[in-house]
Amino acid sequence: MMTISSRAAAAAFASLLLVSSAYAQSTTAPAASEPAAKTEKAAKAHSPESLDCSKQADEKGLHGKERKKFRSACIKEAKAKK
Repeated sequence: MMTISSRAAAAAFASLLLVSSAYAQSTTAPAASEPAAKTEKAAKAHSPESLDCSKQADEKGLHGKERKKFRSACIKEAKAKK
């Protein structure tokens, strides 16, 4: 025959297991959505003008603000030619 304290301990242990499993399930949901965000970024294709201007900037060894300024002007020129 079980005493009241034994039943209370069993109930506390069972509720602890149920709460911990529910908590563990809720923490894995955001991790599953991260790969979707990465695939959205990968799905965006760069324009041919952008890729060409990036290659030119690489050949010139441009970095930082100089590279950004060069690419901006290059892309504008390439689109104006079309």
